[in-house]
Amino acid sequence: MTTLVFIDGAAGTTGLEIAERIAGRSEFSLIALSDAERKDAGARAAALNAADVAILCLPDDAAREAVSLITNDHTRVIDASTAHRTAPGWTYGFPEIVGQDAVANAKRVSNPGCYPTGFLGLLVPLLRAGLLPADWPYTVNAVSGYSGGGKALIARFEADPDIAFRAYGLGLGHKHVAEMQVQAGLAHPPIFAPAVVPAHRGMVVEVPVPLAAMPGTAAPDALRAALVAFYAGSPLVCVHDGVPDELLLRRSDAARDGLDLHVFGSADGTQARLVAVLDNLGKGASGAAVQTLNLMSGLPETAGLRL
Repeated sequence: MTTLVFIDGAAGTTGLEIAERIAGRSEFSLIALSDAERKDAGARAAALNAADVAILCLPDDAAREAVSLITNDHTRVIDASTAHRTAPGWTYGFPEIVGQDAVANAKRVSNPGCYPTGFLGLLVPLLRAGLLPADWPYTVNAVSGYSGGGKALIARFEADPDIAFRAYGLGLGHKHVAEMQVQAGLAHPPIFAPAVVPAHRGMVVEVPVPLAAMPGTAAPDALRAALVAFYAGSPLVCVHDGVPDELLLRRSDAARDGLDLHVFGSADGTQARLVAVLDNLGKGASGAAVQTLNLMSGLPETAGLRL
């Protein structure tokens, strides 16, 4: 059976990469609108209501509007915006954490943010296992390729090769913070320190944990073992052993949809660095949306993904 898909916001970076991952797949048929039709509310509403699955690659307000235009009980939604990531009635689209069946059977799915994917992928299994406390004030240090900022930031970086590093979210009110706190079940909002580097794609997310100062924690090896057990059999998440000399993001990195996790510990076991490496446009955006689309369509979750 063919699933009829409409990507609302198909001309944006996330929409384009979703379309690339499902192109040529007989399981899906794509509803396409012309440039003029994409700006016409009536044409968009018709496409949204005709689709089996609508994927929203829109700013938050436009995503909420798109949901309001759906007037039937048939169309299912994957929202790649921030609009519904903590909203009641929406399933959080991180199958490894919420369960594949929960995503497969959901009517409304919110696609996780790119930075929260790394943060939650590291922290949630350790919190559930009781190896880290939920009432600790965590810090998240992260860098991303500039494609995560959309067309304006892409144009800015590509027009000015002199930019070497862009720190932002300096007002400590970034929209990812609520998502990270709610989905992890934390008592305190984490301090989030994001930055952008002059690479098109790729992301490193780090959570430093001062184990000696935290109550009820486990040694770094135990943290790593818990992650290995949690993700055992996952086709998308790999927990690495050992300590490399360095972790690199390269400007030439190809698109990929996996998530790599690391636990680095001090020799005396009193400190650890939890590190996630992913493609901000892959498992951090488009790849995650296609993984969800596969599950909602009764297909293998890795179909069409770049692993």
